[in-house]
Amino acid sequence: MNRSIAIDGPCGAGKSTVAEEAARRLGGHYLDTGAMYRAVGLYMLSEGIALTDAEGIARAVSKLHVDVQYDGENRQHTFLNGEDVTSQLRQPEVSKAASAVATVKEVRQQMVRRQKELSQELFLVCDGRDIGTCVIPDALLKIYLNAAAEERARRRFEQMSDKSCGFEQVLADINARDYNDMHREESPLCKAQDAVEIDTTHMTFEEVVSEVTRLYRQRAGM
Repeated sequence: MNRSIAIDGPCGAGKSTVAEEAARRLGGHYLDTGAMYRAVGLYMLSEGIALTDAEGIARAVSKLHVDVQYDGENRQHTFLNGEDVTSQLRQPEVSKAASAVATVKEVRQQMVRRQKELSQELFLVCDGRDIGTCVIPDALLKIYLNAAAEERARRRFEQMSDKSCGFEQVLADINARDYNDMHREESPLCKAQDAVEIDTTHMTFEEVVSEVTRLYRQRAGM
């Protein structure tokens, strides 16, 4: 049995912040899988490969290697063909490129392959849409973190510095994202059969993290 934790769920459910804190408390490593796709996007930009050219992206991904290492403070560093590119991954154009390349089957297959390997090498806490169903299906603990769409929209709206779009638009975007995530052809969002569902609608951040760590310690016999 893999000793990692897989956390899935829709956007705005708090997966990343919960995963990071759970990893810290349990002595594991938080794996930011999005950074790996950002590294692929960065490569395509640097090579001048059009983000609409799925075939070109599929050919190019076979020439690159994305890896992850952790420093002494347990911070993730993402490497692209041996170069630490962590500081370059938060640029807006890289984020856009990451979204484009993540839809290409060959990219997802290569990233998932490496993520599976990392989960065998390290104790990971990993979040996403298909972690428990595809990336780490043998995880010791699988969590499906959920919340009412209205609550997820409220959280996102409160975090926005520019609220000109209005709450109703944020809610519509959340609902559209949910539909797209659940109906995409490659690794759609769904709850793993053996996942524990946690509805965070009326829970505090501390309550959610405490429940995840409690469940893990119970499973691990800690």
